[in-house]
Amino acid sequence: MIDAHIHLDWYRKEERETILKDLKDKRIAGLIAISSDLASCKKVLSLSQKNKLVFPALGWHPEQSLPDEKELAELEELIRKHHHSIVAIGEVGLPYYLKKERPTLDINPYIHILERFINLAKEYHLPIVLHAVYEDADIVCDLLEKHGHNKAHFHWFKGSGDTMKRMIKNQYRISVTPDCVYEKEIQRIIDIYPLEFTMVETDGPWQFHGPFENKRTHPVMMAESIKQIATIKKVSLPEVERKILENTKEFYQILLRGSSYLR
Repeated sequence: MIDAHIHLDWYRKEERETILKDLKDKRIAGLIAISSDLASCKKVLSLSQKNKLVFPALGWHPEQSLPDEKELAELEELIRKHHHSIVAIGEVGLPYYLKKERPTLDINPYIHILERFINLAKEYHLPIVLHAVYEDADIVCDLLEKHGHNKAHFHWFKGSGDTMKRMIKNQYRISVTPDCVYEKEIQRIIDIYPLEFTMVETDGPWQFHGPFENKRTHPVMMAESIKQIATIKKVSLPEVERKILENTKEFYQILLRGSSYLR
């Protein structure tokens, strides 16, 4: 399994070390380590340099106050400098939950920032990892189509059937979290979305309910997600395991070779 979306730098040091030690024994072939701001980008790069199964993605998470131009410029420069050694730009997107808390929030500056990242992803032929749920997903689809970049991964996607039809037509990828074991909404999405465009993730250290209540989020939890996908899709578990691993390696251009990788 490859965790298609984990905030590795958000874990406490001892938790992170446990996860990294567990990779081999728990059949975890890699972690797509997502960034949330400039400091996070630098930490994720450092973690990837120490462990070749940590695949870095650089970006700026939208569920926070706007960065100043200096931080954005430095972050963009970091992406340009390291574009050969990162696997994606992300996590980027629109502030859906922040907007729920602050209904008068002007999202136009967030849209402008997202367009900058889309253009960078297009320039360097990199996937883009998106925080875009419900109606925000439609805005992001508009932007991706406008700029002609379709290598898009909507992580922990939630949205309407019509939005999914549009995303499937454009061959955008989604990933599902362990909440698919107990959330009917996510089970509905799994049922609709093609297996060939699906990956699994933890979004760790985000914590889950159901059988994962009060447990530290660990990539091993993805095994339960894969079982749920196999049940919903009525496909054998080994085939779903194989296909999801293949999907993730192909999308992120990862060739696994022991403890090293080539893009």
